[in-house]
Amino acid sequence: MNESLVDPYGRRFPYLRLSLTDVCNFSCQYCLPDGYQCGEKKQFLTETEIKNLISAFAELGTYKVRLTGGEPTIRKDFDDILSTVSRIPGVEQVAMTTNGYRLKQNITKWVNLGLTHLNVSVDSLDANLFHSLTGHNRLKEIIQGIDLALESPLKQIKLNAVLLKNVNSHQIDQYTDLLKTKSISMRFIELMQTGDNHDYFQRYHVSSQVIKNHLFSRGWTEKIRDKAAGPAVEYFHPEYQGSFGIIAPYSKDFCDSCNRLRVSAVGDFHLCLFGEEGYSIRHLLQSSAQKQELKDALRYHLDFKKKSHFLHDGNPGATPNLASVGG
Repeated sequence: MNESLVDPYGRRFPYLRLSLTDVCNFSCQYCLPDGYQCGEKKQFLTETEIKNLISAFAELGTYKVRLTGGEPTIRKDFDDILSTVSRIPGVEQVAMTTNGYRLKQNITKWVNLGLTHLNVSVDSLDANLFHSLTGHNRLKEIIQGIDLALESPLKQIKLNAVLLKNVNSHQIDQYTDLLKTKSISMRFIELMQTGDNHDYFQRYHVSSQVIKNHLFSRGWTEKIRDKAAGPAVEYFHPEYQGSFGIIAPYSKDFCDSCNRLRVSAVGDFHLCLFGEEGYSIRHLLQSSAQKQELKDALRYHLDFKKKSHFLHDGNPGATPNLASVGG
């Protein structure tokens, strides 16, 4: 039997995005504008369940794991989870996506525990606008944390900004100045429609082509894409240390290079960020003795992966907001 993850369209999946929690302490306008709403108490995956999950994925060829949320570092056992994941045979890259609120105090420790790649959400380099967008006046300390990360042996540091029309879409030159001397990948993410942001999407969505045109006009060139890379198309310039990346889910053939799968914080296997409800696999994470059954289940469900999302049809699937499945 073929011990690998291949969908009906021949796409392989070396990249797993694992949500540790859907709780977030920021209230970003495009995701959780009213803050995290605590409904019924959820039991998120335990460290043991996570180890069993990723061990199975690793044996199926997945070598990059991203810990995300919500805000993953809210979990009190985050350090233990990070250490466990980094020591699983076959896992070569351990990444995390964070809002950066604990970055300054913990980045050195996290790198020592096995973190290799870091993404930090920075939706503006203007302190007042950052405060308005996120609900927190923490830009200065987040930037200090990023500077500390740059001094560490991390393999890659990325900053994420959701592109918002007439909000931050005109601030690209501020990010360009940052990349002059810092080896960072600055990624603009095109605003995506979810189940609860229809009006916001209609008001603030702007095509990523605006940024692409700006970059091309100033001499930036598209990079060759790495096989384990995320969905961003990267751009470089010989006069800059850093690079730009653009995630454009509404662009033609965006899904053709899909290489990532998702598992939610409660153990649901999601084939697409904008697909229907996930498949529950938590019952197969209770013991390492269930590993073969778990691998069989992952391959079985993967046969149902669609060729593309349906965002162009105004259908965001079952995703209510980006925090719910890990973005």
